[in-house]
Amino acid sequence: MDKHSNYTLITGGTSGIGYELAKIFASNGHNLVIVARDTGELEQAKSSLQIHGVTILAISKDLFDPTAAFDLYDELIQKNVVVDILVNNAGQGQYGEFADTDIQRELDIIQLNIASLVVLTKLFLKDMLTRKAGRILNLSSIAGKAPGPFQSVYHGTKAFVQSFTEAIRDENKDSGVTITALLPGATDTDFFAKADMLESKVVQEGKLADPAQVAKDGYEALMNGDDMVVSGFMNKLTIALSALLPDSVKAGQMHKQQEPVNPKNK
Repeated sequence: MDKHSNYTLITGGTSGIGYELAKIFASNGHNLVIVARDTGELEQAKSSLQIHGVTILAISKDLFDPTAAFDLYDELIQKNVVVDILVNNAGQGQYGEFADTDIQRELDIIQLNIASLVVLTKLFLKDMLTRKAGRILNLSSIAGKAPGPFQSVYHGTKAFVQSFTEAIRDENKDSGVTITALLPGATDTDFFAKADMLESKVVQEGKLADPAQVAKDGYEALMNGDDMVVSGFMNKLTIALSALLPDSVKAGQMHKQQEPVNPKNK
């Protein structure tokens, strides 16, 4: 199959870090499969990315649905699309104390952030191993390195993604397939609006990273075959210092960072 049949698949590829990654891949000559739920946003992203002269497939899938990742893989196989780079970018969170938050929303987040990522990774990894070539970029987070009061489930999912990515990287280290984790910190995307988190201190008082810079860091790490990259100097410093602290202290620090600016009295 010629080179033009090879594609980079990006979930959540219409906004935020995913869209910025799509721009970088396209500008470097990669054909793209961008996946998201909203067909209007998909068409808008596809239109704007076509200036780079690559082939772009825009596919609407709801990765909150347990069957969607399997369906996506099957659809691409039927189209004879070879995915030589997989970017598991799609992810969401929910803000609030766990006792008060919506369990159905949290189960959806676990499905999206963990289950769909695992399914896509397994299916495409098997094909990459057969070809003895391929790259996978999983969007982890510095959130996965510390317990997250007010975002307990989200932080838990990212801890899973980080551990999972490191494990399968080790399993496949001599296979020709490289697996990389990208760990951003708080980034200026629509994540916080979707998580109902706009009143948190990290948004109101913190400095949010530029998603284009995060994407650049992730792209370079992936193409270099690095095991992981923490995006941003302050985030690197935070991770280095937090390795010295017990989880109880890290949880307390995160509580202060993520609490509402104007907390309501219970």
